[in-house]
Amino acid sequence: MNAIKERAEALRLRNSSEKLPRIGRMLVEKESDSLWELDTKTLPRACRKWRRKARKFADEAIRPLALDADLDPKNFDHTELFRKAAKEGFFTTLFPRPVGSAPWRLYFRNTVYVPVIIAEEFAAADGGLALKLMAPNLGIAPVLLSGHLPSIFRFFIPNYLSCRFGGRVRTFSFAITEPEAGSDVEDNEGAVTARLGTRARKVKGGYLLNGSKIFISNGAISDATTVFAKLEGEGIESWTCFLVEKGREGFRVGRQERKMGQRASDASELIFENVFVPDKNVIGKVRGGWPLNKNVLNFSRPAVASMAVGQARGAFESALQFAKKKYTGRKRMIEFQEVQLELAGMVQDLWAARSLIRQSLQHFAIPQSIASAGKSFATDTAWSVANRAMELMGDEGYLHKNHAERFWRDIRLTRIYEGTNQLNRLAIIEHHRHTDFK
Repeated sequence: MNAIKERAEALRLRNSSEKLPRIGRMLVEKESDSLWELDTKTLPRACRKWRRKARKFADEAIRPLALDADLDPKNFDHTELFRKAAKEGFFTTLFPRPVGSAPWRLYFRNTVYVPVIIAEEFAAADGGLALKLMAPNLGIAPVLLSGHLPSIFRFFIPNYLSCRFGGRVRTFSFAITEPEAGSDVEDNEGAVTARLGTRARKVKGGYLLNGSKIFISNGAISDATTVFAKLEGEGIESWTCFLVEKGREGFRVGRQERKMGQRASDASELIFENVFVPDKNVIGKVRGGWPLNKNVLNFSRPAVASMAVGQARGAFESALQFAKKKYTGRKRMIEFQEVQLELAGMVQDLWAARSLIRQSLQHFAIPQSIASAGKSFATDTAWSVANRAMELMGDEGYLHKNHAERFWRDIRLTRIYEGTNQLNRLAIIEHHRHTDFK
């Protein structure tokens, strides 16, 4: 048996390629790099640096905290983690240098190219901490994507300069979901009949906000929140985006949910009781909230998809390491072809999902159908991969210390937020209903 293995090893392309002519040897991939590194080399040069930097940060700063943050999220202190992330430039990737930290070439290729690449690496270490670190991008995105220069110069640029050069991490959250209007506000037809409770009444110098938002990621720790509210007496067409700063009278955090997964990031209720918001804190135009919300979701869905792929990759890597170490009789599990086939199937699925995400990044303004297709496909695929990793590991997969069950729990949420996957599939068809399919 050993002789067969030795002969088989000799037949591997990297070992047998020496028998080719010199030019032929130059055309052979020697498999000296990991699959992760080979994939990294396909990225634009500026983005390779960010992916390697994000993986290093995830290994050194996120992974050691993952188990404890998942077990006891309420007592987890994120301050030092945020400080380190800010120092590395991870909080300022939605704008190019010198204000932000994104490379100019990549930024004008796609605004969220760098955050999407970072999201996978962070999530491969822990889904909850990845969400905690990525949610500020979503919170401040309405300011940038509104294209409203006064808001950008008043809120976005000062925040980025403070974070990049002053060491002051001021985080934002994004609030659209309400107790009686969840995914309704992420679908055109559902929005028309949505029971919207958060409303704004015009008063001298600004607006008074009343109502509540739920399931707001980082809602309990954010310094400011971009809140979408209808104008009093009107419907979804009047939706307007308001920037509400922490500490405003009448603005408070309510219930913090106990979640199945992504536990390190809070999902909080935000309550507004006659909260005064000055006119200058209107983001974009009055009644311009609906298209702004849709635009933000189209830009954030690739990042959610990338987080799901990262979490599934974490589950796969747990299963792979388990198969390499676990013996069944006298053989390690990795030596059984059935196990190899199962692991290979997981790798293929992850590649396919990642490829669809990368396709969406080829568009400067990501079309709704492509953003929705990538998000729904990647998150469903990730769920399948995590399930198979758990099955392969058997009882070991259920142990918290082995990570797979945590990734399995974390992935489930990615199929819900940024629109349920069912609604994202409807968004794909919405595009084709109004255009020719060619």
